[in-house]
Amino acid sequence: MSLFNLAPLLSPTSVAVIGGSDRQGSVGQVVVENLLSGGFGGPVYLVNPRPLSVVGASWSATIADLPEPPELAVVAIPAAAVPQAIADLGAAGAKVAVVLSAGITEANGLRQAMLEAAKPFDLRIVGPNGLGLLVPRAHLNASFARGAPAPGGLALISQSGALVSGVIDWANTRQLGFSGIISVGDMAEVDLGDLIDLFAADPHTDAILLYVEGVTNAAKFMSAARAAARIKPVIALKAGRNAASGKAVRSHTGALAGAYDVHACAFERAGIVQVETLTDLFDAAAVLRAGRSLAGERLAIITNGGGAGILALDAMATGGGVLAELGPQTLERLNAALPAGWPHGDPVDLMGDAPAERYGLALDAVLADAGVDAVLVMNCPTALSKPGDIARGVAAGVVAARGRGVRKPVIACWLGDANQDAAGPILSAAGVPMFGTPDNAARAFGHLLAARRAKANLMAAPAGQDEQVRDRAAARALIQAARADGRTLLNEVEAKALLKAYGVATVPTRLAPTVQEVAGICANLAPPYVVKIVSPQISHKSDVGGVTLDLPNAEAASAAAAAMAARLAQSRPEAVVTGFAVETMVPLRHAHELIVGLAQDATFGPVLMVGAGGTAVEVLNDRALGLPPLDGDLARAMIAKTRISRLLAGYRDEPQADIAGVVATLEALSAIAVDLPDIAELDINPLRVDAYGVLALDARIVITQDTSPPSRLVIQPVPMEWAADLRTRSGLAFHVRPVRPDDTPAVTAFFAQLDTEDLRLRFLSPLRTVDADRLALMTQVDYRRAMTFLALEADGRTVIATAMLASGADPERAEVAVTVRSDLKGHGLGWTLLDHVLAYARARGVKVVHSLESADHVAALQLERDMGFTARICPDDTSLRIVERRIDAADIVGNSEGRGNEPGWAAPS
Repeated sequence: MSLFNLAPLLSPTSVAVIGGSDRQGSVGQVVVENLLSGGFGGPVYLVNPRPLSVVGASWSATIADLPEPPELAVVAIPAAAVPQAIADLGAAGAKVAVVLSAGITEANGLRQAMLEAAKPFDLRIVGPNGLGLLVPRAHLNASFARGAPAPGGLALISQSGALVSGVIDWANTRQLGFSGIISVGDMAEVDLGDLIDLFAADPHTDAILLYVEGVTNAAKFMSAARAAARIKPVIALKAGRNAASGKAVRSHTGALAGAYDVHACAFERAGIVQVETLTDLFDAAAVLRAGRSLAGERLAIITNGGGAGILALDAMATGGGVLAELGPQTLERLNAALPAGWPHGDPVDLMGDAPAERYGLALDAVLADAGVDAVLVMNCPTALSKPGDIARGVAAGVVAARGRGVRKPVIACWLGDANQDAAGPILSAAGVPMFGTPDNAARAFGHLLAARRAKANLMAAPAGQDEQVRDRAAARALIQAARADGRTLLNEVEAKALLKAYGVATVPTRLAPTVQEVAGICANLAPPYVVKIVSPQISHKSDVGGVTLDLPNAEAASAAAAAMAARLAQSRPEAVVTGFAVETMVPLRHAHELIVGLAQDATFGPVLMVGAGGTAVEVLNDRALGLPPLDGDLARAMIAKTRISRLLAGYRDEPQADIAGVVATLEALSAIAVDLPDIAELDINPLRVDAYGVLALDARIVITQDTSPPSRLVIQPVPMEWAADLRTRSGLAFHVRPVRPDDTPAVTAFFAQLDTEDLRLRFLSPLRTVDADRLALMTQVDYRRAMTFLALEADGRTVIATAMLASGADPERAEVAVTVRSDLKGHGLGWTLLDHVLAYARARGVKVVHSLESADHVAALQLERDMGFTARICPDDTSLRIVERRIDAADIVGNSEGRGNEPGWAAPS
């Protein structure tokens, strides 16, 4: 449902407090007092069986007695009464209820009863067990929080109600205002994803802050966060960094993939800037609101104290960024404005006696430098100048630069509490965030960099993707065979066979069912040998002496098998030995040992891992995580986060290892995660990597007990089942498939071939070229919310038409846009492609398809009418037409032959 009926949270016309009270100290009384003292302009209704007389509010004994349906209801009554109150609110026509009541749980049945009461009326529920919500712009304080926040551009979504009051106090002292604060409570219905969508669409919100304890509906959360992060910063503080996992797992990968780290991995993939402290949360918010236009990573520093500048440089080493190199013209301007003894470079040391005028001249020159992306202005207190005067000079310079169209971020660092107190309000009014130490200022610049990189990653087009080697049938046969034996652990031979089915190179391994058969197996392999125990009860063989290396002949191999069987009988008598894995020993000289794995996270589903491997994998604790599906660029980024990546890159006389082979292995595991939800855990340890290739020396796979597990992917892979070969009625044959991120060059080339009139009709603006952001929206697709289909010529590379379907936060409504190459109009291509899109939309559960069309595009409007669309004048612009069509199970045109008279149907995305 996402945004359905949630608009009243930010701008309700009326509010009813169920359980509103005049009893001092009660939750109902505090909520009513906050509502009325906040100046809410609409009617406030109090529902309480006991008569109430509260100035500014109207009393009703029951919900049924209310004089009008309240848009927003706040529920503060005993838990047992909540389900009936929700049913009554739904019947009365309320749209959304904020439930403050605690004690509504799965265990006592009240949670489910509440949800079932709301369902027939589509009544949305925030909570229960929350603090409420505050919207300063609307003078709405429907909470029992202490204090009132100032209006501003920050949205806070918090899973801790207790945190909200403290945040309000803290933000007020830092001159930070809010577009909205919502305490989500237990998230029985409305969740983080819904509220991220709400604030992403809110024009009054500049940045979204999250305090997260846990994520529900991870797929929706990821989609909402990815969509929001494209247009405004999303910043998260995740609690529980040091929390124990609480559950023993059988694989190394599972043991290493802690819940906090998986959340961090997911946040990065979604474009969320993650911080580690509450201070950082607001520092990041302050700097990101002021610096969303960061173009690069080059920072210039202006200071009246050389030592302070050096400390800022030291802090940049951990926070990121590079020191800007000032251009000759900038140096010339600075030479004219500064004392002769200044250092003639960056940091720009204005000297200790610098007045406000000198600061202003230096700031003006540095901001004008094309080689500078952001500026840090520092002030050390001296008796020669007043901090407020310096601040006014800097603020004036920033405002003047913006007036000239220069919107580079400017960060301030005024050392000393008194210095900050004098300068803070002045700089804040000019949109300049201020910090008290060089460390904090450098870290703030790091937040800017993190946000820039996160957005760039969301918009980047990866390198071309090769088709994966995939023998799904062979892999599924191995899984079914294990299940037929009643096993959830594949033996090593089966595990390597499954990896081989996905193109992972493995050491040829044979299974000897008994000690006596080991010698026969060795006859078909080259010495020296490795023998490993095979038992469903033994997860890590080396821990029980179940691996013997470098055996010179078959006799030694047989003896080793007999010895390890005897040891196991003594140490683990319950373990059943089902055989011995025998393989040729592969030397590790000049090779690296990695671990590559796949585990299942309780929240985010399958998670990939890469890092330093071998028997000391837990001790080394060197790994990086990623969510599937991933491409080569994402896999390389994962590898680069590990310490062992520096060894893989080569050093001294050691050549670079086959990093491309490691990338391919990660892509193979990603494909396994997509194709085989049966895989609960997968370890390749070690993965031998040298300059000549990669080789899986050992592998272990655990499958689920559920014989038909659903996919738990939170990022939907490319739905290639919607690829098809189509033919129009006029006989034009083409191939259609979903777009992939690496299609950006082909889509760019397609739009470059359109004439200017077709571009105008497609985008409803006079474009000559399609910019990178628009292209990214069409190619960097979240398939849960959008789809772009490409129609390709027989060569499979040349795009001849595109069709985009975007549902955004509302999965039941989708906007469609079809564009046909200018020279191919009139062949039925647009009709046939749109028919395919409508079939896809119906399968996705879309109920209404709509678009916006230029009124002078007569042929397109006629085509749309022919296909069952209706058109009406757009109320906001009479030169446009809104075209719309409901699609039902039996309502798809179903004409894959198409028509020959379509005009290149087009609409904006």
